[in-house]
Amino acid sequence: MVKRVLAAALFGVLLILTGCGGPVQDDILNYVNEELKTAQTLEDKAVAAYEGVAGANYTDDQTMYDALVNEVIPNYTDLISELESVRIETDELKEIHEIYLSGAKLQFSAFEKIIEAIEKQDASIIEEANQLLEEGRLQIEDYNDKLDELAKEHNVEIEKE
Repeated sequence: MVKRVLAAALFGVLLILTGCGGPVQDDILNYVNEELKTAQTLEDKAVAAYEGVAGANYTDDQTMYDALVNEVIPNYTDLISELESVRIETDELKEIHEIYLSGAKLQFSAFEKIIEAIEKQDASIIEEANQLLEEGRLQIEDYNDKLDELAKEHNVEIEKE
């Protein structure tokens, strides 16, 4: 009988301790550890493919075009679909997630513009694309800052890779 009472009391304490995290903390943990797994992989693939043919790694338009059409755009299309399907329970995290989604959509638009610029051989379209890339980058940076801030407020440590 004493063992049952102790077991019930211990179980009650465990429930209280796990309940102390709160819905936002639970949501952040689920979001980072589960909901974003696939999205992060897709973004990493797309960014690596783009960085492999842009900037100092640029060789020619055809190589850039092929990477965009065959790797970057398909991965970003899947990334946006994945981000749109993420399940979030709390308003605080939903607001922050929307910043990420918006930034990803800007990046996607920029990649489409680069394809258009290559097809039309129009440098002014590249300037538009670069502006979109910068806006998207800034939004994703803002998302990361706000997610880190929310995590810190709710005692969640997010490990950076």
